Amino acid sequence: MTKESEGKDPFLYYYCMKFALSTYSTLFSIIGLVILCIGVYAEVERQKHRTLEGIFLAPAVVLLLLGITMFAVSFIGMVGSLRDNRTLLKMFFWVLLVIFITEVLLIFIEIIFENKMNAVFHSNIQEGIRHYYDDLDFKNILDFVQEKFSCCGGDEYKDWNVNQYHSCNGSGPLACGVPYTCCIKKVPGEVINTLCGFKTLEKERLQLVDVIHVRGCIHAVGLWFKDNFEVTFGIVCSLLLPQVLGLVMAWLYWRKLDDLYFRSDTVDFKTLEVIDFKALDFTGAGWCLCFPREGGYIPVNDTDDEDDEEAVSQSKV
Repeated sequence: MTKESEGKDPFLYYYCMKFALSTYSTLFSIIGLVILCIGVYAEVERQKHRTLEGIFLAPAVVLLLLGITMFAVSFIGMVGSLRDNRTLLKMFFWVLLVIFITEVLLIFIEIIFENKMNAVFHSNIQEGIRHYYDDLDFKNILDFVQEKFSCCGGDEYKDWNVNQYHSCNGSGPLACGVPYTCCIKKVPGEVINTLCGFKTLEKERLQLVDVIHVRGCIHAVGLWFKDNFEVTFGIVCSLLLPQVLGLVMAWLYWRKLDDLYFRSDTVDFKTLEVIDFKALDFTGAGWCLCFPREGGYIPVNDTDDEDDEEAVSQSKV
């Protein structure tokens, strides 16, 4: 390999890693900003009729936290990669690593402590059922889950007894019943009877097997994920692999910058003359003034080297 190729290869690798990490960070910064904007809009709408405080029951809060985290972390990575700032790159790497480890731990906690996690979900879903008609976001989510997964309530259909309109102690037409989204559709596309769950809370499970779905949504969703392992594995990979990619690129770029810094000569800035930076030629530095150039942009005094060479020549004479 020639000396010319040896000099170009490191910079080719440097530019490739810089472009890849900058593109990655910019893309996820935009995605995070979009999610944040949606979360802000949803939260403003939620505040108008705010009744629920739990994080599991407020999709707007989840979107806000997700958007802020994605945008902040990705923005740090984007600035660090564009400016070759090793401090920001290290911050991006370690924060992303902490998030990745936290997500992996949560997955293992859900698998190992499934019953305890189900109890946490159940208490939050019951709180949502209690305010079912007061929070439109939660109502739409629960209706979708009950229809999609053929389930009713959190742990079972009798969870609807905590709602004041569906409670058996009530006196309205919905008393001791469940919403129509719990009902079994015998004919696809049939006209929905909104009172199909009338007085179902008074009956036992075996009496309702042809009327409503008696299985709770926590168990139904859990069984669906277990039965569809490929889909579950795909969802987990879609969440974790982009973070692994970001960690690998940040680490490689960070190590490359360390290598470039250590291989370059150390400059004693005390020996430099006062430079008029406005008169410097930054051609090739790019719009961000962050692209390197062989020889640098700031001239360095070579008087010491010249004096050393003269001294060596005189000694030889």
